[in-house]
Amino acid sequence: MKCVICKTGETAPGKVTVTLQREKTTVLIKDVPAEVCDNCGEYYLSEEISQRVLKQAESAMTNHAELEVLRFAA
Repeated sequence: MKCVICKTGETAPGKVTVTLQREKTTVLIKDVPAEVCDNCGEYYLSEEISQRVLKQAESAMTNHAELEVLRFAA
């Protein structure tokens, strides 16, 4: 698909690190499957992957973590 940010790149399957922040908690989730732009690096997550990422991040919030680094649960 054509990247909606740079308008020139094409996306291809890849893996990214997603960083989420809420209040005093920062969560990094590594190796998340995504469509990644070959020009600007912008990434797009499917709805299913987004839900799973948010669930992992919510767990870190529940545990009152300040910084949590996770690997994506396949």
